[in-house]
Amino acid sequence: MVIPVHDVNPVGRTPYVTYALIAASVFVFVFMPGLAGSVPGDGELARLCHTRAFLEQYAAVPQELIHHQSAQLVPTGESGRSGSCAMGPPGYDKSPALSVLTALFLHGGWLHLLGNMLFLLIFGNNIEDRLGHVRFALFYVACGYAATYGYAFLNADSGEPLIGASGAIAGVLGAYLVLYPRVRVWVLVPLLVFLPLRLPAWLVLGSWFVLQAVYSSGEGVSDVGTVAYAAHLVGFVAGMLLAWPLRPGTPPPPEPRALLFKRRARPRW
Repeated sequence: MVIPVHDVNPVGRTPYVTYALIAASVFVFVFMPGLAGSVPGDGELARLCHTRAFLEQYAAVPQELIHHQSAQLVPTGESGRSGSCAMGPPGYDKSPALSVLTALFLHGGWLHLLGNMLFLLIFGNNIEDRLGHVRFALFYVACGYAATYGYAFLNADSGEPLIGASGAIAGVLGAYLVLYPRVRVWVLVPLLVFLPLRLPAWLVLGSWFVLQAVYSSGEGVSDVGTVAYAAHLVGFVAGMLLAWPLRPGTPPPPEPRALLFKRRARPRW
């Protein structure tokens, strides 16, 4: 897997929505119950139970999405006597459909969060520049819903909480592939050392999609049960389809040499 660092694709407007999505995701993660010192009680079990109760309330659960109703018994946030989390009736009214939106801002760890935000920062600004602020926000949410419900239909019996912005960001990547396939992207390729290369977007994003398809089948990865690769695929395709009508009117980005010449040009007196 290559690590994107920068794309040679300038924007004409400040990507306020992209920055806001990143800020909101970081804020929610920092204050999410389960981090060390963020919940009452001592020990790993206390943090685990608080995290499970929080995710059960705000994460998207495939079973709930398919049947349009929340679970009857949920983790209460308290530790049970047998070394497990206590269960009980929920003390809240949960909307499964709304949980898809809240789940987009939840992440399972720093690596999960930073990886998602890196892709959103690099590729999201150009999609926001093309769509505009409001349409980009709607596009992001639509891709997130498509990815989550697509995964739920493929895993209708799953009761595991589904969290993360990966599905929505996959939609951003799909749109970028459609609108800017020839843009050059600086990436780091792990070959003993991190080798910097400048590759076309169609190769970077196309290989990412192929890897997600391979991982979704269970080949070459051991965490297929904990990562919703199928949601990535659905979100990517949704982003491509939504961006396709805009493809004819998208101006091509300037060539890298043109950008260099523009920076070195002197004003005429």
